[in-house]
This record gives sequence, C-alpha cells and structure tokens, in this order.
Amino acid sequence: MPKGYWIARVDVRDAEGYKDYVAASKLAFDRFGAKFLARGGAHEKAEGPGRGRNVIIEFESLAVAHDCYHSPEYQRAVAIRQKVADGEIVLVEGI
Repeated sequence: MPKGYWIARVDVRDAEGYKDYVAASKLAFDRFGAKFLARGGAHEKAEGPGRGRNVIIEFESLAVAHDCYHSPEYQRAVAIRQKVADGEIVLVEGI
C-alpha cells in the first residue's frame, strides 16, 4: 500500500505562539504514527513565492494521513496554528 504524506508550507507570524501548536499537534502525530521527513531547516525557493517553513510528514497510507488531519487532536492544534501562522497543507498519496 502506498504511503501518505502531508506537505505543509508555512510562514510563522508568532514564533512563541507556534510552539503551542507544535506541542498540541504532537498528540495527533504520535497517535497516527507520523514520521517527519523534513521539518523546517534550510531550503531553496526554486520556483514560486515559497514559504519560510516547509514540512513533509509520512504516514502509513493516505487514509491515515487524512484521519490524522481530521482528528479532534489535530483540529485543536489547527485552531492554534491559524492564529500564529499562514500556510497550506496538502495530503498526497505516495507511489
């Protein structure tokens, strides 16, 4: 079965507040077996406007990635993140 991935691109407006999101989201990530492949760090904007923070998270399947995003645990974290950061997340099936 193909893996599932979250690809997130984020601009953090409030670094201290973002720490609360990271702590809250850990509950969902632990529950759904998230594996971080990229989490911030150095990056190059090859095309397009880009974002300051780029994250790739691997899950056992696209269904698990979906369930994690829509879980009550992660939705509580989303409410925090949206107050302190702008960005987008896309869920993608691997090959």
